[in-house]
Amino acid sequence: MLKLSGESLMGEQGYGIDTKRLGEYASQIKEIAQSGVEVAIVIGGGNIFRGLSGTSKGFDRVKGDQMGMLATVINSLALSSALEAAGQPARVFTAINMFPIGEHYSKWKAIEALKGGAVAIIAGGTGNPFFTTDTGSALRGIEVEADVMLKGTRVDGIYTADPEKDPTATKFTEITYDEVYTRGLKVMDLTATALCKENNLPIVVFDMDTVGNLKKVIEGEPIGTLVY
Repeated sequence: MLKLSGESLMGEQGYGIDTKRLGEYASQIKEIAQSGVEVAIVIGGGNIFRGLSGTSKGFDRVKGDQMGMLATVINSLALSSALEAAGQPARVFTAINMFPIGEHYSKWKAIEALKGGAVAIIAGGTGNPFFTTDTGSALRGIEVEADVMLKGTRVDGIYTADPEKDPTATKFTEITYDEVYTRGLKVMDLTATALCKENNLPIVVFDMDTVGNLKKVIEGEPIGTLVY
């Protein structure tokens, strides 16, 4: 299970979808998929709309979260289009029935797609408000029986503090779920971390924006942080 943030799709633009970044992601994903790795993907929607930030500006929380879910569908369609243009089959599944935009998600359909060599892109989070796409990716990862959750970010792992703000921050090569919780580290939200812990789904946090890193993580190179 590969979890991508919506913000990462902005690239240098500051909003929306950067086609250069999208193409880089597609080529990296195609590379591992063509090597025989079954790839399921969940993407956030923060490059278009974030429910919580909308709530702070007067949006109803439920409607704000639903708008965020729709943003993840837009990103999922963009990634599937980029993958198909690169020659890698992909299928989009949506948590809420949105045929013909995507197929209504079910575990069995997603696993069928994976076994058939397609990348399964699962949009719409959990389909419910008050849950993040981190929780959505943990839930879907467990459902499709993933071996690992790969959380692609712009930082090369988990640090004791935000390395962009604190120059003394040090990086963990590995850390337990409980330590993430007790230290208050913002790796994924607590619901997602608890789901992964309860179902023994390890998380690897790594820098997805450096081309070639996804393959390195798949091959076991210790370039990120393992949460177990």
